Amino acid sequence: MRAIKVLDYDPSWPRLFAEIRGEISTLLGDLVFCIDHIGSTSVPGLAAKPKIDLDIVTVSDDVLPTAIETMRTADFVFHGDTGEKRWAFTRDHAGHGFRLYFCGPGNRAHRERILFRDYLRDHPERARAYAELKRRLAAQADGNWDFYTDGKTEFVNETVRLAILRT
Repeated sequence: MRAIKVLDYDPSWPRLFAEIRGEISTLLGDLVFCIDHIGSTSVPGLAAKPKIDLDIVTVSDDVLPTAIETMRTADFVFHGDTGEKRWAFTRDHAGHGFRLYFCGPGNRAHRERILFRDYLRDHPERARAYAELKRRLAAQADGNWDFYTDGKTEFVNETVRLAILRT
């Protein structure tokens, strides 16, 4: 099993996001409504795995198949539907990687990821607690990704609930 590495915040993550966003915008053009930096690397100061997570929201559900097929022919690995009407792609580089999630407008999972990200950005104490949880889980997981991911679920759900209450 691959070790789970949670690293201190890297100030290059926003630049890496901007670069991949530019590449995707060029590939997909007017099929895209927005490209959002999500996940822990999108929260300044937050420890994270060195993977840049992006949600790519298409202008409509109708263009999703075209966008997905375009990405399948590019230099990305296709992983299929995550079960949330979000289609995943990855690309790895030395020292970091990218995870792209495609969805149509109004996607609930996308909305919740934005709420989570923004809440952590606005509440540094909550972001610190999340970083501590992730480091502890990574150390305990011994490479077990399900253990690591499942261990974060309650914290993430509670943070989304707090974010919804705030709106």
